[in-house]
Amino acid sequence: MSAHTDVPPSTVGVDLVESGVEVEYVDGRKTFYRGVPEPVTGTLTTPPKKETHILVTDPTETEGVLLYVNDLKTHDDILDSTGVGRVILDDGETEEIFPGVTASRPGGMRTEVAADPEVARGRVFVFVEDDWSEQSYEFVRADEDDADDSGDG
Repeated sequence: MSAHTDVPPSTVGVDLVESGVEVEYVDGRKTFYRGVPEPVTGTLTTPPKKETHILVTDPTETEGVLLYVNDLKTHDDILDSTGVGRVILDDGETEEIFPGVTASRPGGMRTEVAADPEVARGRVFVFVEDDWSEQSYEFVRADEDDADDSGDG
């Protein structure tokens, strides 16, 4: 059994389009996260046994860092060649993976992500997937999420 370790991310290219988010790896290959991300505030808790990918863009929204949380399938060499990072968390452990962005393992094979986009100074996306489905989320400021509901009564 091979040991999996934390792998620091490199900067990857990001293209935000109407139909989703495209990431260009360091080696030139691309991946596409489909769908308009659902806005979230506070903390996002994933269902058990789902892959969790966190993308934090820079202020220009054209590049960023991509981290896999508790990924046990991808070999370190592949992560190094693509620029994708990995963080391994034990149950009950929390780590600030980027300024303003924390990931934790509350137990039950779930991941919790909390983010403050203002502190992160860019956009914060979370992609949750398995072999059958994928969901996209974007952390927004609480006042942005309430903007549609703002009214004087």
